Amino acid sequence: MPEGKPEQPAEPTATARPADPPETEAQRRRRRAVFLRELAEARELRARVQPRRTKERRMREALRMRTFRI
Repeated sequence: MPEGKPEQPAEPTATARPADPPETEAQRRRRRAVFLRELAEARELRARVQPRRTKERRMREALRMRTFRI
């Protein structure tokens, strides 16, 4: 290490960056809609890839719904 030169990190850390502006309600809703769309897509894919487990899950869920019906 050369003497007299302070060591600097290769990348700026999170504390060195200015704070992001607060997220608006519309931006939050848009991000949430994208997340829920992707989640539904993942569930559909899982249902196609593992049909037996999906059927069992659906039957268990139906049983739960009947159990707690008022």
